[in-house]
Formats: sequence, C-alpha cells, structure tokens
Amino acid sequence: MREDCKQFESRSYSNGETVRKCNLDKAPEAPWRCPEDCTFYEKRRVDVNWSYGSLIVPETPKEPSSLGEDESIAALLDAAEDVINEAGPRVLAEFEKKQSKKGRSKLKKISRKSNKKRRKK
Repeated sequence: MREDCKQFESRSYSNGETVRKCNLDKAPEAPWRCPEDCTFYEKRRVDVNWSYGSLIVPETPKEPSSLGEDESIAALLDAAEDVINEAGPRVLAEFEKKQSKKGRSKLKKISRKSNKKRRKK
C-alpha cells in the first residue's frame, strides 16, 4: 500500500498484530496494495521530513501469490460489510430507545420525590 497516502492508516496492537488500511475503504487488496490509479490518493504532507524513532510500523507481510486472481473474496468481504452497515442503524435505534425509556423512568422518580416533599410542607 502507499504508506505516503493521506488515507493510509496503520495501527499496531499489544498482541503484535498490525492493521493496515485505507480510511476510505478504496483498497480491496489491503494490506498489500492500493488500486494502481487510485483517484483518492493524496500525498501525506504532515509528516514530511520527520525523523522516526523506534515506533516504526512493522513491514507488511509478504503478498500472497494468488492476490488479485479471485474476485469472489473481495465480493464476500463486501457482502459481509454490507450486513454490518445495514445492522448498525437498527442496533443504534434499539439502544437509543432503551436509553430514552431509562431517562423517562428517572424523571418519574425525580418528580415523585419532589411531589412528596411538596406534600410534607
């Protein structure tokens, strides 16, 4: 992948795994390569002339020889991503509904307490 692209991101985890990806999801063969004539490529300008210390990203693993031959893998990953993207808003709506119910029950408790105080006076 073009590590000098503004859209490239790499993250290493404590277990030694490293994720390399395009933030725009335009590199179907990540982490090995970007499309040859990617119209979204932008030269990263922020880190020009920086010197890097010991936190350099590990080398990209060797590219499999079969990479790019079978487009069904990319289609399968796209289908899985579509399922996740479709489920996200539904799950969020369910969560927000539960949160709003909790908020209403708290308001009821607060109003009951304040009504009791008023009655005692």
